[in-house]
Amino acid sequence: MSSEKPSLSTRHPQPEDLTRYAWLSIAAALLTIGLKGSAWLVTDSVGLLSDAAESLVNLVAAIVALVALRVVLLPPDRNHHYGHSKAEYFSAAVEGVMIFVAAAVILVASVERFLNPAPIENVGVGLLISVVASVVNGSVAFVLLRAGRRHRSITLTADGRHLLTDVWTSVGVVVGVVLVWLTGWDRLDPIVAFAVGINILVTGWGLIRSSTAGLMDISLPAEDNERIRGIIGRFTAEDIQFHAFRTRESGHRRFMEMHLLVPGAWSVQRGHDLAEDITDALLAEYPDLRVSCHLEPIEDPRSYEDIGI
Repeated sequence: MSSEKPSLSTRHPQPEDLTRYAWLSIAAALLTIGLKGSAWLVTDSVGLLSDAAESLVNLVAAIVALVALRVVLLPPDRNHHYGHSKAEYFSAAVEGVMIFVAAAVILVASVERFLNPAPIENVGVGLLISVVASVVNGSVAFVLLRAGRRHRSITLTADGRHLLTDVWTSVGVVVGVVLVWLTGWDRLDPIVAFAVGINILVTGWGLIRSSTAGLMDISLPAEDNERIRGIIGRFTAEDIQFHAFRTRESGHRRFMEMHLLVPGAWSVQRGHDLAEDITDALLAEYPDLRVSCHLEPIEDPRSYEDIGI
């Protein structure tokens, strides 16, 4: 068996192509736009109109997600040495902004209908169509959220959460339409639509906040940092220490850097072998972790000028 160290491509394989999930989301958005639009046309419910408007936003968001996931696949180049994984954060931010736009349209429409109430027609047919659309969205949301967790993709997670919010929106709208049908109070429809708009605003804010955190190079979760420190700790001794430990996330990629303190009398080869052994141990637990290790002589005071956090 060869004892050669794995190449960079073996240690850090290219990200998996996840665009198939974006195409699934686009197909679901097109289908639900048709279904919910039909439900609105047969009922003239502003609640169902708001539901259809959110599905239109879903389509735009899915297209943006498709573009982002294709950009993520681009390898590092002359101007992007760390790759293009942060494109996912832009996708989530754009989706958050689009959700705000949809919410604004829904809120304006609901206020107008509250001031000028109108009866809802063909309730049974409209509700049946809306329920079918919700089942489609719920199924696709489940697939996207599961894929987002497995591949640690903020784009798929954001799209899945958005679709799941759409499902709950549809549930609220259906309840509102049923209440109007039972009570005869037409203003219940725009009231429910207004509540839906507020809920959508909350979802949009959450997506923008998470994408902003990623663009600010947020650290890995505390439990991961502690686990990584523990792995490195297996190699430490009285004359082998580390400091300036830092981690960050960039889309589906994770980065870690540290300064490794070893005796100054060691050969370059010995220090390098230790760094490689630590890297191998880290990659065994975190295959997608990009490790950067800076060797320093433990006796040199200058080695302690940057001890990190």
